[in-house]
Amino acid sequence: MGFNLSETLRSLKPGKHLGTLERRSDDDLTWAADEPPIGGALFLDTSVYLDVLQGRSPAEVDTLLTYRLCHHSAVCLSELTHAFGRLDPKHPSTETVLDAIAATVEDIPDHRLHAADADIWGQAGVLAGLLFRLSNLPKGEGHERRFVNDALIFLQARQLGASVLTGNVRDFDFLSQLMPSVRVILYRASVKSHSS
Repeated sequence: MGFNLSETLRSLKPGKHLGTLERRSDDDLTWAADEPPIGGALFLDTSVYLDVLQGRSPAEVDTLLTYRLCHHSAVCLSELTHAFGRLDPKHPSTETVLDAIAATVEDIPDHRLHAADADIWGQAGVLAGLLFRLSNLPKGEGHERRFVNDALIFLQARQLGASVLTGNVRDFDFLSQLMPSVRVILYRASVKSHSS
């Protein structure tokens, strides 16, 4: 599948978005705590895996993960497996952390793991650039690269007709302001582990 730049620009209209995005109030957002256990499919952001692995996922997120059909992105796979190259093999906790990540990756069913096609990659580049410009964040601090990954996950969810589940409230609120047709379910990670 190819990429049609003119169609993407017609759809996203990056030149028409001016000013700065502002985070909406919590009352204007969709929260996991308000979601019924049974419902539409979820597309998981990397924050979900990390919060579950660290025991910080709230009970309502754990319930959704138990009862809803979950789809996974190759973007999240990459963000998780990045640790295998980045973590210091001599650090005492590295082996335990990598074992937990390996078990998580191995639990992802092949038929629910999705890689973005060229069209999604092209759209994600435009959307991430727009998000960066309108968020008024400083250059050179890694936000642009992070926004590309967020935009890929967001657009893959749209392609599947799934809701994004994420603890990344600000960035996904901004994305859903730019493309309100994509449903985003948000949560805040627990400060304390609910498993202790």
